[in-house]
Amino acid sequence: MAAHGETILEVRDLVKHFPLTQGIVFKRQVGAIKAVDGVSFDLRRGETLGVVGESGCGKSTLAKVLMALERPTSGSVTIDGKDIGKARGSELKRMRRNIQMVMQDPYTSLNPRMTVGDIVGEPFEIHSDVVPKDGRRQRVQELLEVVGLNPDHINRYPHQFSGGQRQRIGIARGLALQPEIIICDEPVSALDVSIQAQVMNLLDRLQKEFNLAYIFIAHDLSVVRHISDRVAVMYLGKIVELGKDNEIYEKPSHPYTQALLSAVPVPNPDGRESRERIILQGDPPSPANPPTGCRFRTRCWKAQDICAKEEPLLQIRPGTDHLSACHFAEAHDVVHAQ
Repeated sequence: MAAHGETILEVRDLVKHFPLTQGIVFKRQVGAIKAVDGVSFDLRRGETLGVVGESGCGKSTLAKVLMALERPTSGSVTIDGKDIGKARGSELKRMRRNIQMVMQDPYTSLNPRMTVGDIVGEPFEIHSDVVPKDGRRQRVQELLEVVGLNPDHINRYPHQFSGGQRQRIGIARGLALQPEIIICDEPVSALDVSIQAQVMNLLDRLQKEFNLAYIFIAHDLSVVRHISDRVAVMYLGKIVELGKDNEIYEKPSHPYTQALLSAVPVPNPDGRESRERIILQGDPPSPANPPTGCRFRTRCWKAQDICAKEEPLLQIRPGTDHLSACHFAEAHDVVHAQ
């Protein structure tokens, strides 16, 4: 694995709660949806941090807060030493150049009434000082070529491209302002498996070429493994395990991570016997009313009395250098992820 540069993103105790109100005229808050509830991590230049978890665990809300599309309830998101959550106006506009997003669905994230040239060049309309007006067409064509598309197709519309090609258009748009960080919000989940591999290879090549840092959000652990340097596992708004990809996949310590990995398909049928399938009982609790103590305890086969009374801290597990939030993390089960 290549060495990574300095830290360019710091997330500390990040919280995003959405208020639940009651009443039509005189609304009063009766609760809150705890979408993100105390998340902390760092991201270094040239590094990929995978963020995984079930639907509804807070991954996409986390992405929106990092982009300042949603303001945090508390905590901080610091990019190159400045808190994007506190930035306003022209300062926020400047900071957003450094952090861009590739959306999940290439069929809905592109305006069908705009040409590819207009879509990829739109960031230059917002940040008019990046590329002179008379040089924007050439720059858009260069970006299309960088992502493997024909630059002569600049006047075509999204419906004239396949799903994989549309996602490449979205990636080209994300590269337009030469950001340091790109958030990939499940960028291959809507694509066929063969196309997924092509897009993943493209992202890997672009990272090496431009020294990009990625936050790669997904629910598919097998996809995350092939691109991530470190992996953060989220459950009900919190990170429950964080470590290097090989540590997470070979020796997961949190029961939730173990359960997720046990469900990953094994390409070699002979390998099925080396791994026990863990079936989680029930659905995740509501983020509006999470369990006391450990949030995973209602579905955990290791849960004991202490799990309901004390919330486990995300801390270094003995004998390793990765973090786990479990009272019984020391007694981990090795999961052989093929």
